[in-house]
Amino acid sequence: MSKGREAAAGGAAAVLLRYLREQNRPYSAQDAFGNLQREHGLGKAAVVKALEQLAQQGSVREKVYGKQKIYFADQEQLPAASDAELRGLDGEIAARSGQLQALQQSCRHMEAELKDLNSSMTTPEIAREIEALRKDCASYAEKLERIKSATNHVTPEEKEKVCREQQLYRREWRRRKRMVRAVLRVGSDAPLGLLPTALTRPVSPGHRAAGCHPGGLPQEQEAILRGGWDRDR
Repeated sequence: MSKGREAAAGGAAAVLLRYLREQNRPYSAQDAFGNLQREHGLGKAAVVKALEQLAQQGSVREKVYGKQKIYFADQEQLPAASDAELRGLDGEIAARSGQLQALQQSCRHMEAELKDLNSSMTTPEIAREIEALRKDCASYAEKLERIKSATNHVTPEEKEKVCREQQLYRREWRRRKRMVRAVLRVGSDAPLGLLPTALTRPVSPGHRAAGCHPGGLPQEQEAILRGGWDRDR
């Protein structure tokens, strides 16, 4: 290896060691390369080689997770924090935790607002809806004006008269219906010889296939004559 390459490798190792100690958190070679490439211009191969070299020297620790290697600063080589520093770190963690909760709550509010906005109508859609409602209102107003200007209105007195006549006709219809039923029930008690001859004639095969009883009458009509069938039952 040339002296230039050795110097470059040594410089990359020094940069990576200082970075890992300052951040004091684990990094993969890819993460370290992405974080330091723009500032120090390090290549990925140089970063990988420098991290392996630091791990062999014991300057950093190496952990293997599957096919990926993680590197972090050796905690025993870092200066021990005093009680005051630990209390300061605890306070900073608490403050950052409060900020995180506030930001998360703000994000939830904004997500809910965004959801409402996405489900609501847009300004062009509202404009089209207003225009359609205005056309409907104009059409209804024109229809109402035609109704008001018409001369064939039904007066309340005429409406009441029609309702009374309808009730009268309905009562009369019910009364006649009961009369017919009474007549049919009386006819069903008569002897067979007094029934119409249509009920005593033999039925032909064609009428039997059509659902007729003796005399060629359908089952429904025969049941009415005998008083054994009620249409409304």
